[in-house]
Amino acid sequence: MRALVAAPNRPGQFEIRDVPEPSPRPDQALVEVRATSLNLGEVRWLMGSRDGARLGWDLAGVVAEPAADGSGPYAGARVVGMVGDEVGQFLRLGSTGAWAERVAVPTNTLSEIPDELSFRDASTLPVAGLTAYRTLVLGGSLLGRRVLITGASGGVGRFLIQLARLSGAHVTAVANRTAGLAELGADDVLTTLEPAGQTFDHILESVGGESLAAAVGRLASGGMLVIFGNSSQRPTTISGFMGKEGATIYVFLVFVEVARHASGDRDLNLLARLMAAGSLIPQVDLEVSWREAGSAFQALLERRVSGKAVLNID
Repeated sequence: MRALVAAPNRPGQFEIRDVPEPSPRPDQALVEVRATSLNLGEVRWLMGSRDGARLGWDLAGVVAEPAADGSGPYAGARVVGMVGDEVGQFLRLGSTGAWAERVAVPTNTLSEIPDELSFRDASTLPVAGLTAYRTLVLGGSLLGRRVLITGASGGVGRFLIQLARLSGAHVTAVANRTAGLAELGADDVLTTLEPAGQTFDHILESVGGESLAAAVGRLASGGMLVIFGNSSQRPTTISGFMGKEGATIYVFLVFVEVARHASGDRDLNLLARLMAAGSLIPQVDLEVSWREAGSAFQALLERRVSGKAVLNID
């Protein structure tokens, strides 16, 4: 079979090669991949990986062989799933990722999807959708509470806006590119976040640097600030904790959270049903064949994608 692998000496630092077929564990289903959505973190890792490294987290496709232990979807089921175990996956040359024709997927991060949901749209859900859902769950009931989302024009940010609005929150979105964010459900849309002003009960922060420092200043007493990324790759000096009694800063890693709650299959099922019903919009901004993956990788690295980028495995 073929897979997209790291190739430091090739244009774009990747190529599609023949690789061995997967050998699923008893708790893994073999999935024929039809689409995979991209995340900035894995693309950045690709550029520094050893020759032959296999990457990719998100996938949607059809179960070719169900798990031997009887768990998970049946043969022929249309599914969405996630593979990987944080950055450790990228440091092991033999690891397998989602950027391949066939992938062994643990059934605890695999869910059947409704017939009306396309593979393209479903593939956007694993990392971005699970991150958005789980970071909001950390805040408890959000009905009537004030939620702040930085980096809101990205894939996670756009899901966060929609899910927070569905939860009954007052949503403030911060992004350089603001087009379409109000239509997704943001009550207020900002291009920059100042360190002083109205405070927020639940803050979802992914930009880092000055954005994270400002977010600390806007955290309400008893509130929570969830850090789930650092897209700016800048350091942060944090101060201004006085007067924020009971506030919490929580560092979020999606693979750790999904494993902790053993919730991947259930969470994906919920998100897929919301998307199929039209309550969650996938926001695919770029869709290309995996043979043209270089253009998608470059667009992500240059921050030209508003929402999600999807590769079709054809």
